[in-house]
Formats: sequence, C-alpha cells, structure tokens
Amino acid sequence: MSVTQEEFYVDVIVIGGGPAGMTAALYASRANLRTVMIEKGIPGGEVNNTADVENYPGYSKISGPELAAKIYEGAMSFGAEHITANVISLEIHNEEKYVQTEGATYIAPVVIMATGSHHRQLGVAGEEKLSGQGVSYCAVCDGFFFRNRHLVVVGGGDSAVEEGVYLTQFADKVTIIHRRDELRAQQILQDRAFNNEKINFIWDSIVEEIEGDFSVKGVQLQNLKTAERSFLPCEGVFIYIGLIPNSELVRNLGVTDEEGWIVTNERMETTIPGLYAVGDVRQTHLRQIATAVGDGSHAGHMAYQYIQTLADK
Repeated sequence: MSVTQEEFYVDVIVIGGGPAGMTAALYASRANLRTVMIEKGIPGGEVNNTADVENYPGYSKISGPELAAKIYEGAMSFGAEHITANVISLEIHNEEKYVQTEGATYIAPVVIMATGSHHRQLGVAGEEKLSGQGVSYCAVCDGFFFRNRHLVVVGGGDSAVEEGVYLTQFADKVTIIHRRDELRAQQILQDRAFNNEKINFIWDSIVEEIEGDFSVKGVQLQNLKTAERSFLPCEGVFIYIGLIPNSELVRNLGVTDEEGWIVTNERMETTIPGLYAVGDVRQTHLRQIATAVGDGSHAGHMAYQYIQTLADK
C-alpha cells in the first residue's frame, strides 16, 4: 500500500463513536493500549437522536444526548484519543490494518468496527425531493418544527411507535401507517400508542408516493388486502422501516452476510484476526444501547488478548 499521508501507529483503532465504539475505546485504553476512536460526527451516534432513554441500567429516564455525553466522558478517561474524521478506506496487510481518513493514515493490529447503521428509505416518489422539507427519519431532530400539524409515521416496530408517541407533544394528530395488521413494537410501547388520543392507525397499507412541491402535502396509500388507493393529507412524514448497516468499509473482506451485517462470534471476532465488530453494524437479534455497550466491552477486552498473542510470537 502506498501511503502519502502522515502515518500514526497505534494498538487499537475504533471506527465509530456510538455507545459500542466508546465502550470499546474505554476497555482498550484501560488495558493500556494506545487507542484512537475515529468518529465523523458527534460521539453518541443514534443515541443523540433519542429524546428519552428509559431502558438503560442505572437511569429511570435520561435524555439521549445526556447519556451519550456521560458515556463519552468515561470512554476518554483512560487516555483514548478521539479523532473527528471520515474514514475513507480500510485495508489489511498481514497483521496490520490501515485506516485512511481525509487527513491521515492510522495503522494498528486491531480494528474495531462500530460504524452503526442508518435508516432505510421507502424508495417512493417524493421522498428524496422532500427530505428535509417534511420528510424526516428523526422525530427528536425535527418534531419541534411540526407544531399543531398532522403527521404520518411509517412503520410498526419500536422506533416507529416510540417516535410516534414522542411527536404527539407537538402535533395535532399522528397517523401510524403499517403494512401489517398488528404492531411489532414492545407491548409497553404499543399500550402508550393505543392509549394516546392523538394517535390513530391505518393498517395493511403502504405509502406509494409522498406529494408536495416545496413541502409535504400528503401521501398516496394502497391497502395491501383490498388494493384500494387513497390520499391522506398531512404536513410531515416520519419513516421508520428498518436499518441498513454502515459496513461499506468491509464489504470486500468477506465478513458480512447477504444484507451487509458484519458476522461475528460471541467474542465480537470476525473471520479476520484482529478485526472485530460491535453494536448496530453487527449481525444480531437485538440492537439496544445496553447490548452495544456489552459488545464494546467484549471487543475491547479481546483486543488486549489478541495483542498479547502477537507479543508472544
């Protein structure tokens, strides 16, 4: 590999600064490993877009940004270095991993992928054009701008229902549109939604188009059971229909499944020695802050053990 940028040799490179990445950096640096955590945005990842966290041990309720700040403070307390940069490439040459950013190249025997995931788009007409003009994927970010409006939430899982309830503090009315006839969200979230007089539901239906010239005016719907089409006026559309892993850096390394999730064992190891994956980018059945933190602690500890094996050679 021809490197023209300044090079930095460290023990552990953590790519991503959500709860999983921050915890991995904490455990690695606490084991006296030279650790850098590279994050292109604000540390905390999707946690920063969560209004209230109610299922993290130690807190009955805490705002997402506050929790992110507390995790970050602890993560940096043992000497890990936080780099704000966008990672361009990851290359592996024998035991060394080369992580290139726009400004430098970092080289280490261990890389921990903590790059998370992003919201899946509907892929319908009007969605891209009206993104930021009434189409959103983050109620916490944009809900404030829709006071006394009628909003549509698309989806039926935890995020859709939880964010739908959150939006009722601003909106006049929230309509949750789901392609099935029952929700997939946790029962406690369903109960909150069903008991909220501002929320109503449209079942067995999909959004075919989002209409509007410069702002959202409504959505075209199709009922999947009857094939009936209808128009629902609204001023905002919030979309929560699943996640796509941010695994582009390793797609060519043979460590992902067909959907792009990075496959690991229970020790967060991929099939490439010294390459680990944690949090929402990992193939797992549950993606929560608590599980991300658990993943990070495993990977940080395994990084230490792996480097010890290299030293013994």
